Parts: sequence; structure tokens; C-alpha cells
Amino acid sequence: MTTPHCIVITGASSGIGAALALQYAAPGVTLILIARNENRLATIATAARAKGATVETASIDTRNTATLTTYLTTSDTTHPIDLLIANAGVLEGRTADGTIEDFATAARVIEINLLGALATTHAILPAMRSRQRGHIALVSSLAAFSPLTDAPAYSASKSGLLSYGLALRAALAGTGVTVSVACPGYVESAMTDSHIGEQPMKLKAPQAATLIARGIAANQAVIGFPRPLYLGSLLSTIIPEPLRLLFTKSMRFHVATRPPVG
Repeated sequence: MTTPHCIVITGASSGIGAALALQYAAPGVTLILIARNENRLATIATAARAKGATVETASIDTRNTATLTTYLTTSDTTHPIDLLIANAGVLEGRTADGTIEDFATAARVIEINLLGALATTHAILPAMRSRQRGHIALVSSLAAFSPLTDAPAYSASKSGLLSYGLALRAALAGTGVTVSVACPGYVESAMTDSHIGEQPMKLKAPQAATLIARGIAANQAVIGFPRPLYLGSLLSTIIPEPLRLLFTKSMRFHVATRPPVG
């Protein structure tokens, strides 16, 4: 894709979202950063402005579809959006005492991780289609390929996001609007801070942001990394279940506390 001049990032106050904001921050770039944590969001906005970017921020829960849609459609009339990165998400799962997530928790995860991303996408998609240009990047996870035993709803939400993104990419072929799905492994963030267990090949957020930005620029359908874990995750979809469970046994974990929405 051509260099984006106006970029929307949800979950922009920490982790991958914050790193992507700083990755793209530059003179001539307008960043529209959305997150729930106003204080952290203000800190990222200040850092992005120091790099020359024009920055607008909004404290919006992506589950608040009406507010989110109004804000994004209004912003688009002033600054036509070239790139949307739907990144906001949470992790829930098994607790230290072995309790599995209940329905309310599972529903909350899917509402934020999957439906929130879809609401963000469809707030902007009509304008992109009318202009016949734009790129949408959905931040999923390697858990989309290899479900995490201790986080069923998280895995389901990320798998749904991957499937939706790939289907939407195909549906929009030839329209000038393109779609990528980023599937990172473990990345330093508030989310992984709450993940108590092994986190192999864990990356720093700026490393992940660089890989995602490169994949978006190359219009990759799936941006999976780190490569060894990505290939292993793909392999896990075809090996017999006993082997998959054996290989993932050392990666069991529990969630210490509920991380904030990014």
C-alpha cells in the first residue's frame, strides 16, 4: 500500500497499539488513537507528537458501538482514513485456583476482541469503499491457529477475527480496499503481564510493531510471527490431538489479574 497519512489505532494506550502509534508517528501523519485509559493514551500521544505527528485521541470502549461509529465517521470527514488497525483486546482464562472462565467472562472477551474489532471496521469501511482505497489490519493472535487450553474464549475470539479478516479480504478484492490479519505470538504488554506461565520467544512491543507495519506495507494476508512459533501453530492444526496436547503441555498458564482494555 502507499504510505498512509491518516491512521486509526484502537487499543493504543499500551503494548502493540502504543508501539504501532510510535512506529507510524512522523511529520505529515495524522494519528487517531483510541483506548479506554486516558492517562496512558495521553502519554503515547505526547510521544507521537514529539516525533512530528498530528494526534487526536478518544477514550472509547469499542463495545460502545454508537459512540465509536459516530466518532470515526466524523473523524473521517476531516481526515480521510487510510489505515485502520483494530488492536483493542483483553485476555481472560483459567485462574490460579484452576477455575475455568464463566459465561459472562467468555462473552465479555468475545464482545471486546471480536465484535469490537468488527464494529471498528464497519465504522470506516463504507468511506474506504467509496474512495476505493484503504487498508484494514485486524490484530489476532497465533492462538487463532493453536487454541490456548487455558483461554478458550480468547482463542475463539482470535480465531473468529482471523476467519473474518481473510473472508473480508477476499470479498473486497478489486475494490481498492485491502485487509491484513496480524497474528503475533507473545509480546510484552499488560496482557502478557497477566499471563502466568511460559512465554517462548517473547518479543518487545516495538519489534512486533515493526513486523506488523512491514506486513501491512507488503499487503500480506496473514502477518504471523515469530516465524518458528507461527510455523508450529500452523502445524498444530493438522497433527493428532494427543500429540498437540503433549507439545503444548509445558505452555499451560493461568491469568493473574484482569488486564485493562488497551
